[in-house]
Amino acid sequence: MSTKEQDPSTGQDPAGELGSPRPRARGGMTSLTRVRAGGVRLIRSRRGRIWMLLAIAGPGVVAANAGNDAAGIATYASAGSQFVYRTLFFMVLVTFALVLVQEMAVRLGTHTGKGLAALIREQFSLRLTGVALFCVLLANTGLVVSEFAGIGAAFQLLGVSRYVIIPIAAVAIWALVVFGSYRYAERIFLILSLAFLAYPIAAILGHPDWAQVGTNLVIPHFLYTKSFLLLGVALIGTTVSPYMQLYAAAGVVDKGADEADYPRVRIDAISGAVFACIISITIIIATAAAIGGRGPLTSAKEAAQALRPVAGPAAELLFAFGLIGASALAGAVVPLSSAYAISEAVGVERSISRRFTEARLFLGLFTVQVIIGAALALTSINLITLLIGTQVLQGIVTPVILVYILILTNRRSVLGKAANGPLFRIAATVCTLAISAMSLLLLGSTVLGFFGIG
Repeated sequence: MSTKEQDPSTGQDPAGELGSPRPRARGGMTSLTRVRAGGVRLIRSRRGRIWMLLAIAGPGVVAANAGNDAAGIATYASAGSQFVYRTLFFMVLVTFALVLVQEMAVRLGTHTGKGLAALIREQFSLRLTGVALFCVLLANTGLVVSEFAGIGAAFQLLGVSRYVIIPIAAVAIWALVVFGSYRYAERIFLILSLAFLAYPIAAILGHPDWAQVGTNLVIPHFLYTKSFLLLGVALIGTTVSPYMQLYAAAGVVDKGADEADYPRVRIDAISGAVFACIISITIIIATAAAIGGRGPLTSAKEAAQALRPVAGPAAELLFAFGLIGASALAGAVVPLSSAYAISEAVGVERSISRRFTEARLFLGLFTVQVIIGAALALTSINLITLLIGTQVLQGIVTPVILVYILILTNRRSVLGKAANGPLFRIAATVCTLAISAMSLLLLGSTVLGFFGIG
């Protein structure tokens, strides 16, 4: 990229975007080193330690929390509004699946130094690689549209026209990634997303029926209807989205993480997944307590009502700030995941720390997706219908990517001793089959519906 900040003590990027090791001092000790009995130990400054923590706590947390974007919030809120607490047990299962999948994705990245698309290209035929990339682009294109639509809806709650703010947001997100400030903007988006921490509080202050909540968390209360199945697949799509795995694996590679970093990267991935799912579950509980039983949501204003126990009349304002941060974060992550995937498969330079002239395809793909997403978001489609629809599409595509991830992590030729063990392999296989079965049921039900059957 064209501009970078450097740590004056090392002359290197403080965020460690490329993960390159800091140079060691020669010819003696610097003011940051002290000799101890066990050898020489580097004592970093407080500022250096903060940058190190920010660099490590990245791809896993970012990828998982990007799932709580505009489409995710709409889907979880609609689950609470439409089916009250019935989807909670399903979300517990989905949380378990997300932890497994995110861990496998970052394990592949750290132990091979390659992203998912690059590994798929190496391990499978060109045709199968094409199928994977087509699925990712299809799902991600719809998702990018929904992110910009979410930004527009959030600002409409603040009284700003979406026709004004969506083009501005598109240019801002594009510039942050292309001109070198994305790593810092990423933290800002995450901070804005913390507005959704109000949901756990709203879930408590909303006085839900805790007996029903507890029962639905541990015992299935499924409805065997097409609408419940449709929302179930949407919940899978928004929680275990393919772009999250692509971004998580590519992100650790872009940061230069290797096998030695795996324990910390693994903690980042698992904690990010669990945190994101806890927020998701509390969104369902808060919405169910506030407006449960009304049926599907029709607007962002309805989704904001769940925050009234926390913010009162300012619920829409709080919801808007959270939605802006979450949508902006995912508005960058989703097209980046597509750009990583295509660039990895083709075998060209891909890194947000590169200039446009050094990574033309990577940054060009990112640019095109942002333009398409922003342009389509300006059309007059119903926001909630669009958001949930994109998650259903994600849910249908998800099993395809999960199969590739499962096969890759099972192969010792790829991961060696880090390949899936017997118990992990069984658990991951069951998750993949269950998600695939849900998607196939929805597809079958939809096809039969075309012929007036079922």
